[in-house]
Amino acid sequence: MNDTRKTALIIGASRTLGLGLAAEYLRRDWDVIGTVRGSRRTGLHDLAEASGGRLTIESLEMTEPEQIAALHDRLAQRTLDLLFVNAAITRGDIPIGEVPTDMFTEVMITNALSPMRVVETLRPLVAPTGTIGVMSSDQGSITLNTEGGQDLYRASKSALNQLMRSFAARHAEDTRTLLLMDPGWVRTELGGPDAELSVEESIPGVAETIERHQGKTGLHFLDHQGQVVPW
Repeated sequence: MNDTRKTALIIGASRTLGLGLAAEYLRRDWDVIGTVRGSRRTGLHDLAEASGGRLTIESLEMTEPEQIAALHDRLAQRTLDLLFVNAAITRGDIPIGEVPTDMFTEVMITNALSPMRVVETLRPLVAPTGTIGVMSSDQGSITLNTEGGQDLYRASKSALNQLMRSFAARHAEDTRTLLLMDPGWVRTELGGPDAELSVEESIPGVAETIERHQGKTGLHFLDHQGQVVPW
């Protein structure tokens, strides 16, 4: 570990966007801590083996508050320049009136409540000049929803945006930068095979946008090109 390098903690880094973000920060000469669920081997393990010790892996089930608290304790001696929460799920394009209650609860807990629990719990580890970001989506924008569809996923991302806005208001004097990031429509399990962007096309822009906004206090909702996304 090099004390002069910046450090990023990426929550949900085992595949696609999270894995791409971990690789991008290694390319930018950061130290990276990435989390995975469970004990199975993932692409992050391969990346760690090739990183020369600059990438370490932590296990975290984000929906379990006690695991978030335990992660905080394990990292208590580290200072983070970036905390980025990437995890999210979808359960298909179902009209909201047909969504089972347990599915609604699962998606809202995973996509909105759990990321905020991570932000609230791990915020003290982030340097005063650091950045806290969460992966949002333009599907969380109420203004841009002119076609409908993906009701539950949209609602969960809108809820995440609203909760981050409340968090920002509660910590209005905080010097940290707060970001909601829209990676664009990316070819992942969530985005599907017909999406416009590859991970390799989206993620460098996400990382560049995060770095360009370091030191800009308050909450910003931005896409992978650094453009403002309307609420």
